[in-house]
Amino acid sequence: ASFFARMFVQVCLYFYCKCLWRCLKFVVRKLTGRCELQRICYNTKPGAARTMKIEASLKGSKSKRLQTSVSVHPDAIEKTIDDIMELKRINPDINPQLGVSLQACLLQIVGYRNLIAEVEKLRREPYDSENPQHEEMLLKLWKCLKPNSPLKARISKQWCEIGFQGDDPKTDFRGMGLLGLYNLVYFAEWDTEIAQQVLSDSLHPKYSAWQYLDFLFSFPSQFSKAEWEKKKFDKAIGYSFAIVGINITDLAYNLLVSGALKTHFYNIAPEAPTLTHFQQTFCYLMHEFHKFWIEEDPLDIMEFNRVREKFHKRILKQLQNPEMALCPHFAASESLINM
Repeated sequence: ASFFARMFVQVCLYFYCKCLWRCLKFVVRKLTGRCELQRICYNTKPGAARTMKIEASLKGSKSKRLQTSVSVHPDAIEKTIDDIMELKRINPDINPQLGVSLQACLLQIVGYRNLIAEVEKLRREPYDSENPQHEEMLLKLWKCLKPNSPLKARISKQWCEIGFQGDDPKTDFRGMGLLGLYNLVYFAEWDTEIAQQVLSDSLHPKYSAWQYLDFLFSFPSQFSKAEWEKKKFDKAIGYSFAIVGINITDLAYNLLVSGALKTHFYNIAPEAPTLTHFQQTFCYLMHEFHKFWIEEDPLDIMEFNRVREKFHKRILKQLQNPEMALCPHFAASESLINM
């Protein structure tokens, strides 16, 4: 009986709040002469804050036309804007900036949905050693990470040197499919210096060049190099670079599918976020996870899941900030325009 009573109260509260909310919207529109979409565009600066409010407003509308506007084809966005303006009785000649702002928001919203589909397709495609393109990408990964060490054979123990588990890396891509390989190759090709440094540090964490340089500038007179290394890295251990890269791909994928990355992408992509934006985010996560791993100083590799989960929570917390951009140093951020 108590269960049904609670359910009844919750249903009543839901309908009360929903009706009250609509009444408030009606009153505010009459007082201001602007609909909710206008108020959001005029009162909220461009970026995630504006786009997420527009997305919530459209999804929460009682009009089916507005609800479906967040899932139209990119080519239909201009017509969708016209439909919205007509439905809301907004004169485009008097409000020219509104159409521009709505278009930018819809491009981001629709682009995010399409990006999920593109990423999911790559994740579901298995690595095929009979596919020349797949094999070419795998060999490119080796050349970017180990340019001075030729691969002696396609099936080789050498793959363990960049963090794969066995003689043939294809078995390690099962969880994330081609997406894991795409991300690793992008990191190694476009962020080569950092990727090689992370690989080197993952093999020899006690001799991290980054942290030693930080030590030299911070504490030049307190410790000798040997004393500092013993003090700082007496427990530091390495990890398998490629396997961790595939694991961080899984983390990035879950952030994307859950919608957590909307904050980031809506802030760095002035229009539709693309696969390149996703791969740049992966590079950032790899770089940050590596530093986080050193900071955590785990006792052994068995603590990987604990460290990963803690890192995941840190990123999620950062993404709760509507002004957050995870990787402002990438070129994509520089094209963010105040529209």
